[in-house]
Amino acid sequence: MKIIECVPNFSEGNHPDIIRSITEAIESVEGVKLLNTDPGKATNRTVVTFVGEPEPVIEAAFRGIRRASELIDMSRHKGEHPRMGATDVCPLIPVSGISMEETAGYAQKLAERVGKELQIPVYLYEAAQKNPARKNLSVIRAGEYEGFFLKIKQPEWKPDFGPTELPPRSGATVIGARDFLVAYNVNLNTTSVRRANSVAFDVRENGRKVKNEKGEEVVQPGTCKSVKAIGWYIKEYGIAQVSMNLTDISVTPLHKAFDECVTSAFKRGMRVTGSELVGLVPLRCLTEAGKYFLNKQRRSSGVSESELIRIAIRSLGLGELAPFIPEERIIEYRMKDKDGTSLVNMTLTEFADEAASESPAPGGGSVSAYTGALGVSLGVMVANLSSHKKGWDDRWEEFSSWAEKGQVIKEELLRLVDDDTAAFNKIMDALGLPKSTQAEKTVRTQALEAATRTAIEVPFRVMKVCTGAFELILQMVEKGNPNSASDAGVGALCVKTAIAGAFLNVQTNCTGLKDKVFRDSVLKEAEDIYRSACEQEEAILNLARARMI
Repeated sequence: MKIIECVPNFSEGNHPDIIRSITEAIESVEGVKLLNTDPGKATNRTVVTFVGEPEPVIEAAFRGIRRASELIDMSRHKGEHPRMGATDVCPLIPVSGISMEETAGYAQKLAERVGKELQIPVYLYEAAQKNPARKNLSVIRAGEYEGFFLKIKQPEWKPDFGPTELPPRSGATVIGARDFLVAYNVNLNTTSVRRANSVAFDVRENGRKVKNEKGEEVVQPGTCKSVKAIGWYIKEYGIAQVSMNLTDISVTPLHKAFDECVTSAFKRGMRVTGSELVGLVPLRCLTEAGKYFLNKQRRSSGVSESELIRIAIRSLGLGELAPFIPEERIIEYRMKDKDGTSLVNMTLTEFADEAASESPAPGGGSVSAYTGALGVSLGVMVANLSSHKKGWDDRWEEFSSWAEKGQVIKEELLRLVDDDTAAFNKIMDALGLPKSTQAEKTVRTQALEAATRTAIEVPFRVMKVCTGAFELILQMVEKGNPNSASDAGVGALCVKTAIAGAFLNVQTNCTGLKDKVFRDSVLKEAEDIYRSACEQEEAILNLARARMI
């Protein structure tokens, strides 16, 4: 599926009924999922985030823009954030299955419709704008609403779509396509906007203007590329903040922007007390931050995803002004289906009870995948214990690296727990198809063959993923904390059992497959994996026993 995200910013943050009416218009489109609504009173601005396939998303964006133009009167608007219209900016962001170029095409399509049907002046920006001089949002918005009555009449600022007169009520809007932009504010222990701006100028890419030794005015760049920043005072919190837009988190990630603010503030006699994220963020923003802060402490970053997120929240002070709930603020978490059927989200007791029930799924394949996850988890545990072992401080990076590799294997095996049950259910669905006519029989046969192939591929994948765990476990038995050699040995037993169990599932499902070439190829490779697993298990257990003496 082609999935895009839309993050319109509406110039209203104080009237919940108006905000709710706008989001209701967005949610009225089938196939669109509203992820977050983040109003700000001081900025008098609300950031809305929703996702879906391209056509439903641009329809929902159009309805939101239309409703905002009906309910928001820009001639009466006041707020701390720069703005030029009721819908100030409406970016489209590619999430999966779609290129930036395609996304830009949808932005242009939306902009043309807004300009034509709503008679709102529209400017394209970022990837949707072909004119380099008009790509930057801050350049387009310069002068803001009050200055646009004159600016829009200048030939070089003729809108891309819509009228060349600024409607007093709706103002103008900017629509485009861009990469993830993270809106991020860092809190300072001061109320001074001037002091906050001094930090902002230190960190933002454009820096500040200074005079060189010749007395000429030149630009002194800031420390963070792809970062825009200003200082402001938020009456609601009683503090000044450095308000930043991180326009490319692969260049300047969240944690770097935070630490640069910490350094600048300290030099200027201030202290960073925390920070806040506006809207939603990609998962990697927080997992990368968690790893960064653990590495600064010379601790293993091969911990669970949830632990990385917890470390990031605490280290960045994201909970200082309001509770930070990952399930509500991380894009990937908000997109997850919450149907309650996921096996890996069950408690240990619930999983055991489900496996013991009269239902054939979860069966041996899912249990094998979970057993493998437990096995590699024991290897990761030994790596983390070894990383923190007293006297081994010079080896923490080595063990941290192994723990990270193990976490990747564990996460994939956990996904395969549910994938195996889903594959079995596809076979049952295929068996339930009608077979009264020859055409129905043909469809049923094809569906059954496809489902059976999937039911082979999933446990076969379990076998191949598990093989990667042996290298980790062997390293932990040979070099890890000797007190945990038995734990690593148990890990090897679990991984070998997982491979053996998955092999049984491959074999039983192969009996129902008609594609002989594929079947024979898989069985041969699976046999080789199983034989190698038996040999590696024996070698690891012998070594573990020797280290336990």
